[in-house]
Amino acid sequence: MNTKRDHGGGIDAAVAAFGGTRAGWIDLSTGINPVPYTVGRISSDAWQALPDQAAMERLLSAARRFWSVPDGAAILAAPGCSALIAQIPYLAPKGHVSIATRTYNEHAAAFRSAGWQDTEDGNVDAQVIVHPNNPDGAFGETPTARLAVIDESFCDVTPGQSLIAEAAGKGRIILKSFGKFWGLAGLRLGFAIGDPSLIATLKERLGPWAVSGPALEIGAAALDDETWAHTTRTRLNADAARLDELTGKAGFQLIGGTSLFRLYDAQIAADAQAHLARHHIWSRIFPYSDTWLRLGIPGPKEWERLSAALATLPR
Repeated sequence: MNTKRDHGGGIDAAVAAFGGTRAGWIDLSTGINPVPYTVGRISSDAWQALPDQAAMERLLSAARRFWSVPDGAAILAAPGCSALIAQIPYLAPKGHVSIATRTYNEHAAAFRSAGWQDTEDGNVDAQVIVHPNNPDGAFGETPTARLAVIDESFCDVTPGQSLIAEAAGKGRIILKSFGKFWGLAGLRLGFAIGDPSLIATLKERLGPWAVSGPALEIGAAALDDETWAHTTRTRLNADAARLDELTGKAGFQLIGGTSLFRLYDAQIAADAQAHLARHHIWSRIFPYSDTWLRLGIPGPKEWERLSAALATLPR
């Protein structure tokens, strides 16, 4: 079981190692949309009052429509998917869990912390798939264990690949992230969709007022904006292709990814990361591969700097 909790981000550490100021760095180490949903005026009640049930129902109704959640599935909003991932292993008696080694490592860390054991064979009590997988973008098959977790944090760029139609199955939980596609990771908003009994237990574990008033308000507006979602998918697809072309000229080989992040064979990934860091551009490498380098999609004003940095990359 992969238990090292390494993540993207960490710009403060990059600044300490390579200089500059945080504001002067380009962070391509995450898969967060660089052109976020525009946050309009937030009501004073959202800031001043405890979140009420009506605001929560507006958010959950918008989420049901956006993701076409089946009637038999329950839905829960939470302060980010990480809060849900930490609680999921406690929804069933601990046993054997199957989680891919090269995937988002918080799942393995959460199950390990709860006393579960990893296994490679088919006799498991829980399965986790990240769909599409982070970092290679591969899609998986529906897990069949009595506790089946499908992490679709990056699936909003490819909604046709979603397994949401199967969310009502017994023992099944599908996770949806708000911060990635809508580019508002700091809002801390995520969703668990699935087996009503499991969702009810998760809700009890999270306690009251788990989601802030501003998050309820912004999330409901964004999930209702289908035009923005369609336009954003089109732009991200074009930008991903542009990034592949740019990195290809620098000698990187595309391995996979989504339109929010791309995974490349950079030959010696640590050297490539260090070269970009000297240009104050942060990327992501992985403890299980010497060659894999992941880049998020640059923002509109960041392409020129990335292009210049890649042009001077030693080959």
